[in-house]
Amino acid sequence: MPSLNYHHLRHFWTIAREGGLTRAAAVLHVAPSALSAALRALEAELGQPLFERRSRRMELTEAGRIALDHAETIFRTGGELLDVLRGQGTAQRRILRVGAVATLSRNFVLGVLRPFAGRGDVELALRSGTLREMLALLDALALDLVLTNAPVAEAGRTNTLLAEQPLALVGRPGKRLRLPHGLAGVPLLLPGPDSAVRQGFELWLDQAGVRPRVVAEVDDMALLRLLAREGHGIALVPPIVVQDELRAGLLAERAKVPGLREGFYAVTPRRRFPNPLVAEMLGGGIAAKDAPAAPSSARSMRGKGAGGPVT
Repeated sequence: MPSLNYHHLRHFWTIAREGGLTRAAAVLHVAPSALSAALRALEAELGQPLFERRSRRMELTEAGRIALDHAETIFRTGGELLDVLRGQGTAQRRILRVGAVATLSRNFVLGVLRPFAGRGDVELALRSGTLREMLALLDALALDLVLTNAPVAEAGRTNTLLAEQPLALVGRPGKRLRLPHGLAGVPLLLPGPDSAVRQGFELWLDQAGVRPRVVAEVDDMALLRLLAREGHGIALVPPIVVQDELRAGLLAERAKVPGLREGFYAVTPRRRFPNPLVAEMLGGGIAAKDAPAAPSSARSMRGKGAGGPVT
């Protein structure tokens, strides 16, 4: 049975944490040449390069990122062993790094992550920001996948459609709106102009000859929900965004927008060593009962994107 040189692994772990050989050598009180030799020995043992040498920088390869994850788990487990003997132990866990676009419904994100959040063997690392920020972290191997409401039309990525839901106009309880002409003069709370949902909605109104009265453009779904709750207008949202308010009767679905649907996607890179938890998530679909209705089977679109709403 092959054995791993944990002394070399500790050296690699320190190099990765300190960001280079010189600082790691100072921390370990060894010569940089000795540290470099230990790293080469570990790479030979694993059969994979762990760093890319770029000028004076050392950047983790995909194999290096995986090795670092395991090294952190191994050394954390060593500390947990001491806790176990003191009666304070915890189970070893795997890490799932997920990025969520800030404009995405938090109810949807929770629905996707709930099956993992309750597991003792999984540690969730969650990040939120713009799509560009999340994709940069994905490229840097700092994330395993990105959750978004629009596919990414870039080569080397797979867009998996997790679920989709019709768009609705939601506001304080009142009469149903007659579409499309009943929207004339109605104060509307809409996603920003770059949103595919917004573009599809305005195209539909334009074809009907209706000019919308937009009182607010909001990319943050949580803020859009709050504005609708306070009665500032009628919000264009997937119902999952306001599901709690709908159940409580604080908001009501005033109309469904025909032909418009919003898709919920997981964007993943094509990697030689994918995180097995990602396959578990995508294969299992969305388990949460309050998540949007999922398609009969998840669709993967490699390197393809959509310019408008999912229909």
